[in-house]
Amino acid sequence: MIVTPDEMYALEEAAFAAGATPEALMDQVGERIAWHLLRRAGSEGATVLVYAGKGNNAGDALVAAEQFCQLVRGHDKSGSRYQLRLRVVADKRSLGPLAQKKLAAIPDDVPRLSAEDVANLARHGGGERRLLILDGLLGLGARGATLREPIRGAAREINALRREHGARVVAIDTPSGIDTDSGQPAADTVVADETLAVGFAKTGLLADAATNFVGQLHVVRLAELDAAADMLADVKKEAATRGALTTSATLEGLLPPRAYDAHKGQFGRVGILAGSVGATGAAVMCSHAAVRAGAGLLTLYVHREVYPIVAAAAAPEVMVRPLDSPLDLLKPGSPDEPKYDVLAVGPGLGRAGDSDLRELIEKWPGPMIVDADGLNALAAAGNLDALDRAAGPRLLTPHPGEMARLRQASGVDKTKDDEKKSKPSRLEISRAFTDSRPHVTLLLKGARTLISQHGRAPAYNTTGNPGMATGGMGDVLTGICAALVGQGLAPFDAARLGAWVHGRAADFALRGSRATADGHGGESEESLAATDLFAHLGAAFRELRLAR
Repeated sequence: MIVTPDEMYALEEAAFAAGATPEALMDQVGERIAWHLLRRAGSEGATVLVYAGKGNNAGDALVAAEQFCQLVRGHDKSGSRYQLRLRVVADKRSLGPLAQKKLAAIPDDVPRLSAEDVANLARHGGGERRLLILDGLLGLGARGATLREPIRGAAREINALRREHGARVVAIDTPSGIDTDSGQPAADTVVADETLAVGFAKTGLLADAATNFVGQLHVVRLAELDAAADMLADVKKEAATRGALTTSATLEGLLPPRAYDAHKGQFGRVGILAGSVGATGAAVMCSHAAVRAGAGLLTLYVHREVYPIVAAAAAPEVMVRPLDSPLDLLKPGSPDEPKYDVLAVGPGLGRAGDSDLRELIEKWPGPMIVDADGLNALAAAGNLDALDRAAGPRLLTPHPGEMARLRQASGVDKTKDDEKKSKPSRLEISRAFTDSRPHVTLLLKGARTLISQHGRAPAYNTTGNPGMATGGMGDVLTGICAALVGQGLAPFDAARLGAWVHGRAADFALRGSRATADGHGGESEESLAATDLFAHLGAAFRELRLAR
């Protein structure tokens, strides 16, 4: 669930009333952050620079520093791979009693850095090790649009190390400078690569304005706060309406174990209509992704003129068939023609048959995934009548540009001046589109892919990385979603599971399994390609099963 800062305070007070203590919660949070830092440092090691302010957020950071010291003793007998540095920005006398206690527990041999020391570190590029920064300057209580000194100067230091020396930044609860309620960033707000939200995600972290500062969002769950949410039913109910993060825990149960005597007919007969001259790769990638996501039987339909190319390039498991018009799929087939559990249309399809494609989208009786040129065909009519009259459930997977065209076709008509005055958020756009279309599920792609459906709380995806900003990723996602619907998942569940697996495979592709000459594994954000995901979909699915 997603809570406001005030609701989070109420949950904490309820947890304390039930017997939890601030120090016990702080110790749990700090230990889990320390483990996260160790995983991010990797086997090759890193210099970890912990920034602490003066509130409870600082206490969490200081516990993380102390716990990190203990953890590395067991992983680095030589003491050469991991180095810890501490930057306490607040005057020691201004620290609360609990934060002072946690500061005193950190070994004396951990260097305490001044602003000048950080400047020297920057001049030397952090040394030979990777630089990993923990932002514990400001936390839940951060409100308003101004960072004051010395916090602002420390935030500038963090951003300079990230920008100029490639430091990876992990923020505790919120990047310092983000209003935890509205999500508005102050000048010099810390730009984090990851944010570890304590207990629950806060409303400000999911605001559009906060996305580039929050980075990848994780939740550090605490049993005491989960129990407090159960006690405060009104808070839990209100928070649930705002939606939820899609994580391995929230997807539990959507992939039940397969029966030992399972056969291919039980896991979906999937049809895909994709590809055209110059865009045959979209058809190949979409169909290959569906195979890798568990489709039982897969048939790929392509324009007759590209059939020889696609048939030669497609995965051996894919049955490729030519057709002359999308409407061929509505004609009664031969006795051996499979009845599809789902049809996916659009990737690389081209624009030559827009009217026929709109008719197919309207009249196909079963579930359908509509992507790419399928979406463009709908928007090209200047209205969405074909979608509104659709004979079955439809899962639409637009990127922001396609979504803008769909909105325009649906009758949203604002002048440029109006858009500047009140630009709707991604959440507002999604809700407005689906609230009037109960048979439509919308997967709005982006840095935090958003899944919406009438009557359902929205779901925010938590996996993926900037390396996915490359051609072909959407084709892979469409194939994954089609396979999941074919296996019996409702479109909303297929969308949130598909987006999670898609992004997680991309994360694994960056991490990699083979070390390179510089000690890192996998692809870079620049080199990541859509086809790299195929080798990592299995690991993503396995992680879901292990989460049970």
